Amino acid sequence: MRRALPTVLLVTLLAGCGGSSASTNQLSSDAGAGATESPAVSGPVAPSGATACASAAPRLESVVGTTDLKKKPQIEVPDGPPPCNLVIGDIVKGSGPAAQFGQQLTMKYVGALYSTGKQFDASWDSGQDFPFTLGAGNVIPGWDQGMLGMQVGGRRQLIIPPALGYGDQGAGADIPPGATLIFVVDLVKIG
Repeated sequence: MRRALPTVLLVTLLAGCGGSSASTNQLSSDAGAGATESPAVSGPVAPSGATACASAAPRLESVVGTTDLKKKPQIEVPDGPPPCNLVIGDIVKGSGPAAQFGQQLTMKYVGALYSTGKQFDASWDSGQDFPFTLGAGNVIPGWDQGMLGMQVGGRRQLIIPPALGYGDQGAGADIPPGATLIFVVDLVKIG
């Protein structure tokens, strides 16, 4: 994801998506951090040409990533098919107030394709942190939903299904249509 992708490319959600149920699943990782599958998205999640998704969240052993926030994290793709819903797992819990909608967040991130594990973008490589306003719709919905409640100094893994990412259109040459994405994000500051 190039620096411009989160702010310029907005996702048009698949027809019928957008509703949610009130249930969430808590998973635990080897790091002792929780992983949450987001509330289910109603309607089709995987585009017709995409690999079938799993309704249960994958086991997130890979959430045991690099805990040294001075080092670029490595992304490991979990075994099995991609999840149908957003999956959130904390690698490092931050401290202080939790991120809320309407706040300016400054992030470091690495993004990779679930299908291959290939990195498509990283703010770490450009040396520039990425600012955005949480919930303003200027990033993909998986980011707006996935950063909510995160604390400064935290590192989080997000597995984002196509409906909450770049959908059927993909993004440039690096993110194909129907791609499930994995991000490891660090919250540098709020405000």
